[in-house]
Amino acid sequence: MLQKNISFDIVAKWLTAWSLSRKLPSPVPYESGLMVDVGYEDQKKRYVFTALSDDLIQLSKSIDQPGIFIKVCTSPDELKKSISEKWIVQPQGYMMSCWHKMGIPKRTLQNTYKVEFEQYNATYLVRIVTKEGVLAATGRVVLVDDLAVYDRISTEPTHKRMGLGTLVMKELEKIALANSVYHNFLVATEEGKLFYESLGWELYSLYTSVVIQDKDK
Repeated sequence: MLQKNISFDIVAKWLTAWSLSRKLPSPVPYESGLMVDVGYEDQKKRYVFTALSDDLIQLSKSIDQPGIFIKVCTSPDELKKSISEKWIVQPQGYMMSCWHKMGIPKRTLQNTYKVEFEQYNATYLVRIVTKEGVLAATGRVVLVDDLAVYDRISTEPTHKRMGLGTLVMKELEKIALANSVYHNFLVATEEGKLFYESLGWELYSLYTSVVIQDKDK
């Protein structure tokens, strides 16, 4: 069920986890939202807000360069009403939550694959690789206080439709539960949303992003 009152605390923990997963600086407060100094060529900064606000609108007026993203928990239609046409809406994101154990079907990993684990900061990385060491699927869970944030879940094209994404989620959930963390959160793409819903996740909020187009590209 879509939640109307978006928790700043939850979004802050999610953004902290997003940064930890990528070994980026932690979010810092910006007016009613948060800012991460990302530093990528195609994403210099990201501003994240839990709701449309006057300070978000003022921020949108002050930015003219590409590569700076404004992200907010609202629909694209609502956001477009409040900002100028220089801002281009990006593919829709979906904040999703699962406050209970996931409904993961029983599956076993084929003997042509094996699971590898790695940890850095508060991030736990799971890889499923072939016996030859070729990456087939991967994902991360980042533990921030009482929240387990699932991030960068992906399956390589030649290994899709084999249940590997589900097995990655199962291994990540095991890590969260072993650390007594029972609240799960992530941001999904359109395609990913259907997958997570099949595991018992629910839509928490629409998550809409805008950026100014780089005219040189």
